[in-house]
Amino acid sequence: MSAAHADVVVVGSGIVGLGAAYAAVRRGLRVIVVDRTETPVGSSIRNFGHLCIGAQTGEARRYADIAREHWLRLATDAGFRLRESGTLIAARHDDELALLAAAADDVRDDIRLLDADDVLHRAPLRADAVRGGALIAPDLQVDPREVVPALVRHLASLGVVFRFRTAVTGVVTGRVETTRGTIRTGHVIVAVNHDIDQLMPELAERAGIVRCALDMMRVAADLPTRLDAPLLTGWSLVRYGRFAALEEAAAVRTRLHADRPDLAALDLNQMYTQLPDGTLILGDSHAKAVQPSPFQPEAAFDAFVDEAIALFQTDGFRVLERWQGVYAAGPREFLRETPAEGVTVIAATTGIGMTCGLGLAESAIADALTTTSTTPATEALS
Repeated sequence: MSAAHADVVVVGSGIVGLGAAYAAVRRGLRVIVVDRTETPVGSSIRNFGHLCIGAQTGEARRYADIAREHWLRLATDAGFRLRESGTLIAARHDDELALLAAAADDVRDDIRLLDADDVLHRAPLRADAVRGGALIAPDLQVDPREVVPALVRHLASLGVVFRFRTAVTGVVTGRVETTRGTIRTGHVIVAVNHDIDQLMPELAERAGIVRCALDMMRVAADLPTRLDAPLLTGWSLVRYGRFAALEEAAAVRTRLHADRPDLAALDLNQMYTQLPDGTLILGDSHAKAVQPSPFQPEAAFDAFVDEAIALFQTDGFRVLERWQGVYAAGPREFLRETPAEGVTVIAATTGIGMTCGLGLAESAIADALTTTSTTPATEALS
């Protein structure tokens, strides 16, 4: 491959950018991925590893279903761990049970209602904290710290060239300018997440893209059993489209905000995943701004721990790590723009990049190839 030419140049090595590289190289195209960091360190490794497919609707569900097939294939081809775990929901109030029942009454038939004993059999929760729940069948779980490097290695083995520690300074039709020289290309996919305002500030302002900063933590605890699947709560239900759009969600949201205005102020999504080593990821809070404050309030972490102790069968947790994740946020679920011929800008803008990113990228590459004259360099990979 010429060092200065590619059929497709992908700017950004997060999950959306890697998805675009995967979609392009499978079609036999020569691909270069450019990223200013030494290795992917953004929101694609700073998340729960929860692929929440069944909680999406509309465009998001379409991308999530496509992504699910890619995740299953890549787990084998790239050699990372993936659990077809489903997602467990713990309902703690009658209004949450009513919301789950309404969501389960759907033609997809992929949400199964559970009684309290079923939930307690699947998760080490306090018996007095659970009224019932549900299982979202299609959902998956990965370890984000493992999966992203595995994808980079796999794509490199397919012929994708990675130019890390290389900043992109400009993108125009047919050309990408970088701090290590010019790359000529048939098509550019810009997938830089929240940093779109650094590369294309006018586009970011017009699309209403800001940053959403979230606090998360990893803890150790002596739990009697493992957590069978990623765990959501009522705070999660009022966030995800399939539940939040239902009229029953209003009662849940009103009660949660009235009972715990402190947690509502954090814009809490009380959810949990368990890593292979037994530790739990707790979170998360949300704060939106063009440039959110880097200072993380201890009140958020105190709330994570207190709420987890109230839910799980444990007397306490030992905090191992804390971090701040940042992702692009906007008025719509996804950003898809074509600012110039042969240039496509994509991002997941509601925090569902791991769930939908591979599907979004697949769709963007397919559309790009129908509007450009990019010719595959080799026979498409199976």
